[in-house]
Amino acid sequence: MPDDKSRKRPARAGAPASPPPASPPAVAVRRPDVAWNPGSSVHASLASEIGLRIVRGDYPPGTILPNEAKWSETFNVSRSAVREAIKMLMAKSLLASRPKIGSWVEPKERWNLLDRDVLAWYATAPDRELFLRTVQEFRHIIEPEASAYAAMRRSEEQMLEISQACREMGQATNLPERTRADTRFHLAILRASGNDLLVPLGVLIESALDHLFVFVTRETSDQRLAQKLHEAIERNIRLQRPEAARNAVRRLLANTDEVIGRSRR
Repeated sequence: MPDDKSRKRPARAGAPASPPPASPPAVAVRRPDVAWNPGSSVHASLASEIGLRIVRGDYPPGTILPNEAKWSETFNVSRSAVREAIKMLMAKSLLASRPKIGSWVEPKERWNLLDRDVLAWYATAPDRELFLRTVQEFRHIIEPEASAYAAMRRSEEQMLEISQACREMGQATNLPERTRADTRFHLAILRASGNDLLVPLGVLIESALDHLFVFVTRETSDQRLAQKLHEAIERNIRLQRPEAARNAVRRLLANTDEVIGRSRR
């Protein structure tokens, strides 16, 4: 027989039952290695993190992504935040989804590369040189003709905007100031071209131009030459010389191509 010490003693009448051990509060701890964006919602920051991983090649096209539960565990966020992040990436055509299969990475040719976020992720991908050359090719296609049309169609107000941005480039005392003025200069020319399709296009590629101009300004030591090339564009648009404006843009683009080429070598 078991002795008295081994017997289970009944609880005293009226004594409160022992409370279960307290569970730790559910605190959303964000991983330190994830670039959570200040001021952004959790799902937007999560979409940015996953989108960046897709664009830089961590998840190649055709890859089936982890399910909601796995993402939720990985980033310590709610499943609803994961769902919203996936919806954002689907809207940018980076992902597709189907019940019982999950989400997978779409082919690159389907990605919306004119989306601001996708451009920003693309610009920070490891193959930076490919990104720069892609932006440059786009500029060769668009900007010479846009400048020629601006020379023919610009208003006085639009000309003032172009001239002011050009002047601020020359007066800039640091890289961010010059880059912002440079971007404003080229976007103002797109607006002055009078083509309604170029206006939203210019806004969408603003992020790409920012990244390109930061790189070019940092790499080139001849800022005076770069300024003169921009001033030639400004002058020919102001004097309403379409062919001269077109050629001035081509000289600027050739100079930028050379800077990118030197960096590669």
